[in-house]
Parts: sequence; structure tokens; C-alpha cells
Amino acid sequence: MRVTRIFNTFLVLLLAVSAVKAENTVVVDTLPPVFLIGEHEFEYESKVKECDKLLLEVCQDSMQLAYKHWLLMLHDMEIYAEAEGFDIKGIKIWLNVFWDENGSIDKIVYYPKPNSRNADFDELTIFLKKFVTRYKFPLNYESCFSHYGSATFPTFAKLYLQEQP
Repeated sequence: MRVTRIFNTFLVLLLAVSAVKAENTVVVDTLPPVFLIGEHEFEYESKVKECDKLLLEVCQDSMQLAYKHWLLMLHDMEIYAEAEGFDIKGIKIWLNVFWDENGSIDKIVYYPKPNSRNADFDELTIFLKKFVTRYKFPLNYESCFSHYGSATFPTFAKLYLQEQP
């Protein structure tokens, strides 16, 4: 009986110390700002779970508004590529973009589509890393948010945006 009480007391103290240590734990982001889908799988899955609000939800479930913001970002990416002398034309990729609350891009995860122009994807990663540091999405939200979608360059965004009211 006495041994059980001592063990229970020890267990309670151990749990209390663990809880205090957990409060002081600093989470270190081990994911690079840009990487290919399939790399860093465990951390990527954690990021998807952590940042579970979607661009569509941030846009009050308006497909038109969410698509417009997505297209504008891709268009800005295209303009930046031209300014940097990076040939993005013909590249077709799947993109998963994670934004912070203030609209800054936290991560870009991508994968080339089979019908994409053959490109040096190490160079694309370098280009996207530069874009991440310079671009700010025009939307803010109470938490991080993300969007998984397709990107084809050129975007022809000007034509689409001229048709919009």
C-alpha cells in the first residue's frame, strides 16, 4: 500500500514536470521555404494538419474570389520571373502554398506535371525561394491558410481579369 502511494506520488510529479517542460518547448520549423512534394513527408503532413484553413474559406467560400486571388498571385509570380530573367513559360506544376496570418508566404511545395516543359527544377526552387521572400498575399486571416492548386505559365491572367466585373 505504501509502495503504491509512493509510486503514484512519483508519477504525479513526473507528469507535472513533463507538463512544465512541454509549455517551455520551442517548436523549430525544419521545413525549407520551398521544396518538392515527396520530400520532407512527415514534416509536410504536420504542416498540412497545422495549417488547415483553406484559401476558399478565407474568401468566404467564394470560388470566384479565391480563384481571382490565386490567379493574381500566379500572375505576380510570372511578372517577378520576367524581372529576374527566369524563363517560367511552359512550366506546369502542382502547388501547395501556405500563408501566414499576415499574407506572407510561409511555404511553397510543388511538383511538376507530366506535361510540363523540361526545366531545371533546382533553379525553379531557387526562383521560388526568392519569390517567397518578396511577395505578400493581399489577404489577412486569423490563422495560417493554404491552397493546393495548379499553375500553368503563362497564366494569361490579363485576359481573365479583363472579363471580370
